[in-house]
Amino acid sequence: MIVALAGGVGAARFLEGLIRVVPQKRITIVGNVGDDIEFYGLHVSPDLDIVTYTLAGLVDPLRGWGIKGDTFHCQKLLQEYGYKTWFNIGDRDLATHLYRTEQMHGGKKLSAVTASIVSRLGLDVTLLPSTDDLFQTYVLSGPRRMHFQEYMVRLQTRPKVRSVLFKGSESARPAPHVIRSIREASGIVICPSNPIVSIGAILAVKGIRAALGKTKASIVGVSPIVGGKTVKGPADKLMKSSGIEASAIGVASCYKDFLDALIIDKVDAQLVPEIRSLGIKPIVTQTLMKTMADKVHLARKAISEFRR
Repeated sequence: MIVALAGGVGAARFLEGLIRVVPQKRITIVGNVGDDIEFYGLHVSPDLDIVTYTLAGLVDPLRGWGIKGDTFHCQKLLQEYGYKTWFNIGDRDLATHLYRTEQMHGGKKLSAVTASIVSRLGLDVTLLPSTDDLFQTYVLSGPRRMHFQEYMVRLQTRPKVRSVLFKGSESARPAPHVIRSIREASGIVICPSNPIVSIGAILAVKGIRAALGKTKASIVGVSPIVGGKTVKGPADKLMKSSGIEASAIGVASCYKDFLDALIIDKVDAQLVPEIRSLGIKPIVTQTLMKTMADKVHLARKAISEFRR
């Protein structure tokens, strides 16, 4: 079994390649729920949905989120009723959040509802939220504390961030099967996701980081930072605000207590000696995923390390 720790868009693109290399039934994905938020009374799980929609072939390819060809009639009418509609939810996307919320109000846990959504959309992968408990990512900017989605979507990452905190990290426990999956994995991939608020949020759930440190499986990461810049999202900004170098070296330092190898882009080949000095094997290849062939190549490169 291959286990992948995943955030949103970057992880989903990598996983598109992985499901073409490894049978879906052999893949378990541990997803970030720190981005989860309530909108219009509905429980929205952005990263879980991006992964699901992408692997099911439903995602909007231009945005990287939501459903392709979706309409926004409901949201437009909500705006007429005075709602703040800075977080875009399409009409078909809305169905997912309605289903999730209704099921959770009926007593089901997020992990059970996620499994149902994945199955109903025709996928055979196992997608596990990192936790079923309350867990949300917040950023601090000056004296202000805001949910990560407000910072990311409404404010377009403009505020200067001084720190990141995870609400619920003291009490949240891993969702069922998360720890067992890590313990029994034949190989583990840390997807090219934000190391602070995507992978970092997963690692902030008690027990997950420790499990990664104890597993016998090889752990391979893919750097989301190429040439000192993030491919998508504010990873570079948040790394700097956390006192971490915005580079593949900074990514390696975030995971150095459990990572065996890190895949970096060719443009960062000069960083090989420093990454190796951290006790991590550097692997240099093309990491930008512009085509399906790129995604498959990167997935093959990652899992090739598991056979060594």
